[in-house]
Amino acid sequence: MKVKVPLSKASRLLNHGPTILVTSFYKGRPNVQTVAWNMPLDYDPPRVALVIGSDNYSYECVTKTGEFVINIPSLELLEKTVQCGTVSGRKVDKFKKFKLTPIPAKNVKAPLIEECIGHLECRLIKSKLTRDYDLFLADVVYAWAEEGTFTDRWLVEKKGAKTIHHLGGEYFTFPDKLKIREW
Repeated sequence: MKVKVPLSKASRLLNHGPTILVTSFYKGRPNVQTVAWNMPLDYDPPRVALVIGSDNYSYECVTKTGEFVINIPSLELLEKTVQCGTVSGRKVDKFKKFKLTPIPAKNVKAPLIEECIGHLECRLIKSKLTRDYDLFLADVVYAWAEEGTFTDRWLVEKKGAKTIHHLGGEYFTFPDKLKIREW
């Protein structure tokens, strides 16, 4: 039997990809924002899309600089990941407040977050792709992963490699078991 899902919650049926921390560098300081709505778009060249509301400070940072980093936190950063989504970087230095460590990226000015297990350095292709949605489309220009956490996939069976997945509201889940199916 199937049950009706309220349309106000329908996006939660799809949106349990990794929750990310998006960093930018603008007006002489780094900024970080939690983003749950993101996705890969292409392999070659690698492209991603994400939504950052125009009322967020990160929107201004990314549109003014044309670059950002997608940082992929692990389970150990759950509390800080949630906290980064509760205050505005316009008024608060979230790196200092939440004790996150900015480290230099290879190809963009936006920093990596040292405590995260993966990073995608991105250059903006387009923002505000439509009149109604604050969708960002970007090329991935460099990618990093913490040694021992990634090969051709996340090694979720390894300690420290569990990514955070938002289920809506205050609910999160984490990959726990790896099942391999041979085709």
